[in-house]
Amino acid sequence: MPRIRKHRVAEETLGSSRRLRRELTPAEKDLWRRLRNGQLAGLKFRRQIAVGKYVVDFACPAARLVVEIDGDTHDGQEDRDADRTKYLESEWWRVIRFTNSDVHRNLTGVLEAILRECRKTE
Repeated sequence: MPRIRKHRVAEETLGSSRRLRRELTPAEKDLWRRLRNGQLAGLKFRRQIAVGKYVVDFACPAARLVVEIDGDTHDGQEDRDADRTKYLESEWWRVIRFTNSDVHRNLTGVLEAILRECRKTE
């Protein structure tokens, strides 16, 4: 695996990260309850962490996987999301996206998809 670059994170981004950890959406809360403390196959996930200039919803550093939960605010922002994904991939992160609806209607399926992606690096 290539050397991972470490970036200084702007104080504003760190502040956003801290705020977002306190203000999870209902879908993020539901998913976090199932990801935290190694509940998914012993994998360690972090929530609302800064990666460069972005704050990602969830990340599994061991698998270099970012999990994004897209709500209504992402409607019409496909270009912005594509730029974000491109940046994260340039930093050696893989990105998997789900909607709030996916999490609410099929949490088990979402968890299975996340686990499959994590296992791709094993």
